[in-house]
Order: sequence, then C-alpha cells, then structure tokens
Amino acid sequence: MGFELGSVLMNLGMFSTSDHSSVVSMNLFVALLCACIVLGHLLEEYRWMNESITALALGLCTGIIILLTTRGKSSHILVFSEDLFFIYLLPPIIFNAGFQVKKKQFFRNFMTIMLFGAIGTLISFGIISLGAIHFFKKMKIGSLDIGDYLALGAIFSATDSVCTLQVLNQDETPLLYSLVFGEGVVNDATSVVLFNAIQSFDLSHIDSSIALQFIGNFLYLFITSTMLGVIAGLLSAYIIKKLYFGRHSTDREVAIMILMAYLSYMLAELFYLSAILTVFFCGIVMSHYTWHNVTESSRVTTKHAFATLSFVAEIFIFLYVGMDALDIEKWRFVSDSPGKSIGVSSILLGLVLVGRAAFVFPLSFLSNLTKKSSSEKIELKQQVTIWWAGLMRGAVSMALAYNQFTRAGHTQLRGNAIMITSTISVVLFSTVVFGLMTKPLVRLLLPSPKPFTSMISSEPSSPKYLVVPLLGNGEETETDQASQNVPRPTSLRMLLSTPSHTVHHYWRKFDDSFMRPVFGGRGFTPFIPGSPTEPNLGQWR
Repeated sequence: MGFELGSVLMNLGMFSTSDHSSVVSMNLFVALLCACIVLGHLLEEYRWMNESITALALGLCTGIIILLTTRGKSSHILVFSEDLFFIYLLPPIIFNAGFQVKKKQFFRNFMTIMLFGAIGTLISFGIISLGAIHFFKKMKIGSLDIGDYLALGAIFSATDSVCTLQVLNQDETPLLYSLVFGEGVVNDATSVVLFNAIQSFDLSHIDSSIALQFIGNFLYLFITSTMLGVIAGLLSAYIIKKLYFGRHSTDREVAIMILMAYLSYMLAELFYLSAILTVFFCGIVMSHYTWHNVTESSRVTTKHAFATLSFVAEIFIFLYVGMDALDIEKWRFVSDSPGKSIGVSSILLGLVLVGRAAFVFPLSFLSNLTKKSSSEKIELKQQVTIWWAGLMRGAVSMALAYNQFTRAGHTQLRGNAIMITSTISVVLFSTVVFGLMTKPLVRLLLPSPKPFTSMISSEPSSPKYLVVPLLGNGEETETDQASQNVPRPTSLRMLLSTPSHTVHHYWRKFDDSFMRPVFGGRGFTPFIPGSPTEPNLGQWR
C-alpha cells in the first residue's frame, strides 16, 4: 500500500529522485506558502498587491534562486502535472465559488451572466482562434494543426478575475460583482468544455456534420454536467436531513459535505463531463439546502473550511506558475529567436483584448434592451470594468496549455515550446500589469459612495450582528422579503418584460411547496436529542 501511494505521488510530480529530496522540496514549498500568506496580510491595506501577485512574485524570486543554485538545470521544486491541478487544486476553488455565491443576485442576473460566460466566451474563442490561424501561419513558428489553433482559442478564452473581485465590493456594487463573479465561473467551465470537445473530434476535415456534432456535444456536456452537480447536491441534502449526523458528531456532517462535493467532481471526470460546472452547481445546491440541514457549529466550520481550502489552492497555483515561468527547458527552444517569441506573446495579448471587447460591449447593449429599470442596466463605466476584469489569464489557461502542448510537463517540439512560453508570458503580464492597475481603474470609474460608508459605520457592532452575515449565506430574511412588495407578473406580457423576477417568484413557490419538505433548507431546524430545540416546533418558516 505504501509503495502504491508513493508511485501515485511520483506520477503527480510530488516526489523527485529520493524521499529526502522530496521532503526538502515539500518543506520549502510549504514555507513559501506561509510566506505568501504573511506578505498578503502585511499588504492588506494596499489591495492592489493581492495574494495572487504576491505568490507570482515570490515564485519568480524562488525560481531565480533555484536556477542559480542548480546552475541553470531547473527553476521549480515540483514537476507540473495537469492531474495535480485538475484533480486536487481546482475542485476546492470552484466549489467554494458556488458555495459562497449570493444566489439571489446570481440568478437575478442569470441571463446576462450566461450571455457573457457562454455566448461571450464562444465569440472570444472564435476571434482568438481565427486570429491565431491568420498570424501564426505566416510566422511559421512550428508544426501546429487546426486543432492546436482552436485549442489556443479555448486556452486564452479562460479568464481569471481574482484581482478585480478582490477590489470590488459586492455590497456597494452588487450588480457588477455578480456579473464579474458569475461570468468568471461560467467562462472557465465553457472554456474547459470547448477544450475537451476540440480534443474529442477529428478536426482535420471540418464540414457541416462535424460542426453540428461539435455544437451538440458542447450542449450535452453543459447540460449534463449541470444536472449531475444539482443531483449530487440534492442527494447530500437528503442524506443529512434524514440521518441527522449532528446528533452524534458534527465532524461527520462536515466530512460528508466535503466528500459528496468531491465525489460529484470525480464522477464528472469519470464520465468525461465538465467537472467545473458540476462542482460549481453542487456548491450552489449545497449552500441552498444541505448547509441549512446541519448544526450551527457545522455551518460555521464548513464556511471557513471551504474558504480556507480554496484560498490555499489559489496561492499554491500562482506560486507554482511563478516558479515554472523560468523553466529553462522550454525557454531554450526560443532562445535563438526571442523576437518571434515576443511577437507571438504580443499577438495573443492583442487577440485577448479584442476578443474580450468584441462581446462585452455588444452583449451589454443587448442586455440593457431587456431591462426597464435604470439600476439594472449596465452603464458604460461598468462595461469597461467588466471588460478589464476578464483580461487577466491565470491557472486554467496554464493547465490547458500544458495539456495541449506538453507531455508530463515536458516538450521537445519548438512550436509547442513557443506556445508554452507565450502562455506563461501572457499570464504573467496580464496578472501583474493588469492586476496592479485594477484598483486605480476601479477607483477612477466606480468611486465608493459616501452614504454607503456612513450607513455601514452606523450599524450596531453586537455579536449577533457579526455572526448573522456569516450564517446568512447570502440569503435574504423573511422580513426583507415581506418588505420588498415586488409586483408579481400575472400574464405572458409580464413574464416577457420581467423574466428574472417571474422565474424567481415561481421558483420560490415550487421550492417552498415541494423541494424544502423533502430536502430541507432555509427554515429547517434539525432536532438533536439533548439540545434545547423542541421537536414539536414548526420546522418550516
């Protein structure tokens, strides 16, 4: 058993040549993770320098030191593996995104989010792919086929809006935060689905039937992956509601939530679906039903546990990207023609800028046509912020590039090496340069309103006030719902004019009547023997 575990870890790049060297590597890497957290804390007041940029910078510095000590043989501690990224690091990040999302804002803007995240990604994918074919064939950078060019479109369509989300405030700008956050997750899922669809088809002879199969496969992956995540979330809610794990141990409740979420991700991988979409919607369903079925101590624990796992995984990824940026093996292939490598990186960066603008502004215009309230429309300054938020490229782009152009992190083909080094250059430039400029840009375009600040400062600072937002999970209270008095649509015309409010209204009726009696959720209080909770109290509010 020990030998099998060791061989698995070696395949994932966790061990190198000996047990002692692997222990040294892991000690150094964990120490670097701690250093990133400490530096991030010290730079808290300067939010333009977030943990992502800190980890990249620290990774670059560490890579330089390793290069000098190994005399140019290596620049990183761990060998990159797509499995390490997709199987272990990505799931907690995406699950926490779905688990922490404010569902009301997300689904209120669901159509706009899907416009940006799905349709917008397809537009960006088309522009980047066509641009790559047009420019790179003339540059003669290597033996790239049509599949490689289309893969480039999927790779550079995957955004990383971490820097922008850390600057935006979801209470001050709920619409903008919801759009940037939702689009980022749907965009990543769409890019990965596109990438997988490209790899599963023979694109050497494209005709109408291949195109239709491609579209059908894309829709199948999108819908099936979403349904699998919903089913996994509902199953976890039903199990915890019926078995009352909390009467014996809150640890079991937390463990079953973590394992069921990870199981949904691995099942999606097993059936060749989009695991990102699956675990994201599993997180949404778990936060809506499962989270309310556990004890109060488990609620606090899961909130912090999921956020911590996601936080550490993000730092791990950016730290490694910083170190791998100086991998001497790949740069040796482009050392004889640095101008060509810079040209490829510049073209890719330009295509990212154009591809992003090509859908943000037109789709924002279309979205505004369907909105009657001026508060729901996307203003020009918000459109510029959304455009800027999606210019950064991160870990998903890196992982997809390694998957397409390397084998176990290595390549011996000049064209593939140029694509890898160009991807690294774009990721570093966009994350550092665009990331550093994000906070000044947001402050310039979207200054914080003073009334909001005074309102926050006037709130009571009682223990209950501090705890309720944590346990609220983005849900509105019953009092808030009653005070809104939103007019309900009564006809097809009203449905067409206010579709999001209509869907939300009927969903709430269906949820209260059918879903919550079966799966629990908000208002459900699990009875634990020996606790002050009385079993004869109403379970539904």
